[in-house]
Amino acid sequence: MTTHLESRTESKWGYPDFFTAPLDATDPELIECSRAETQRQRDGIELIASENLVSRAVLESMASVFTNKYAEGYPHKRYYGGCAFADAMEDLAMARAKTLFNCAFANVQPHSGSQANQAVFFALMQPGDTYLAMALDQGGHLTHGAPPNMSGKWFKPFHYGLTADTQRIDYDQLRDLARRHRPKLIIAGGSAYSRFIDFETFRAVADEIGAYFLVDMAHFAGLVAGEAHPSPLPHAHAVTTTTHKTLRCARGGMVLTQDAIIDKKIRSAVFPGLQGGPLLALMAGKAAGFGEALRPSFKTYCRAVVDNAQALASTLSENNFNLVSGGTDNHLMLVDLSSKGVTGDRAEKALDRAGITCNKNSVPNDTQKPTVTSGIRLGSPAATTRGFRVEEFKQIGLWITEIIHALDKPALEPTIEKVKKEVKALCERFPIYETL
Repeated sequence: MTTHLESRTESKWGYPDFFTAPLDATDPELIECSRAETQRQRDGIELIASENLVSRAVLESMASVFTNKYAEGYPHKRYYGGCAFADAMEDLAMARAKTLFNCAFANVQPHSGSQANQAVFFALMQPGDTYLAMALDQGGHLTHGAPPNMSGKWFKPFHYGLTADTQRIDYDQLRDLARRHRPKLIIAGGSAYSRFIDFETFRAVADEIGAYFLVDMAHFAGLVAGEAHPSPLPHAHAVTTTTHKTLRCARGGMVLTQDAIIDKKIRSAVFPGLQGGPLLALMAGKAAGFGEALRPSFKTYCRAVVDNAQALASTLSENNFNLVSGGTDNHLMLVDLSSKGVTGDRAEKALDRAGITCNKNSVPNDTQKPTVTSGIRLGSPAATTRGFRVEEFKQIGLWITEIIHALDKPALEPTIEKVKKEVKALCERFPIYETL
């Protein structure tokens, strides 16, 4: 017998099992998208340097009931009631982040790396102020002063680049530009730079002209936490990062600093300056990932990330591919395809058809449009997470060579089909998310 309340609930909400029905029972179209993406990740090799594969625990934490909760403000000083457990979770995330990076202050609320950068801009500069960063076409990032971005519209950026011979950061140019333009802020870090950065020199230049020094370590943050990359924390006034690349947590951003005054400014810049309520479910995913990164196994993982990237880089070099700067010190490499007569766009699409995912990327002094490019960016974090080691990455380098060398030849289609089968067979030896 149906009660009046049950009848009312069903009529109002559309179905009586609102709190119990799984997605595959309520939304077959959406679940099909999810299943197809899961299969794509299972069957293919992920080489996009800014992507990784999170653990089942991180996935579960992101799907928690924290998604229901608003918590504007900071722990123990919220603008909403019912935040005791949100406070405990955010406190946990901050404590783990501070331990990971040996720093005094961590703001884990930014929704993305871009908003983390915006927070530092908001905290340390005024609209119209001058700052100095790596040029986008030299390996920098969109949020470091590209004309279409807020960072290029609201502020006045100048850009340093790479030397012509080594294709590494031109520190002489950096120093000259700093002395000439007297920027309020100097930024180190980028999205396609494969070498260690001399943080000490950057800080010396900043100190000479009285500028703040910001490091955007979004790409190599996990390697810093895993002690496979030098830390910028002893040198930078502020450090921003995403949390999902080499750090392997839920997607989001974070700002770190050793300075209490700067931390206070950043807290105000994040909330209420840029954001309202933080995304608590994603913050829980950050906390889960930070906890994993504190385990000894994470250091082993990070060392493997670097070893694997260097194995892939060496294999490509041995097959006459031109790598910007000649190789890599971290998790990524930038491959200049100009000498092959191939655009990044064509290479990306052909490799994708063979089950190898990467992204087209501009190379220094690129003559192609940003939508076409002359290069591809490759990274090792995701494939390392699923268990690939040096031998597998050498094989990946040989597959990439086969595909690129087959472009514009009759053998392209058979080569793609051959490599796709071999890629799938390799991936089946290293399964992921088998029960999703």
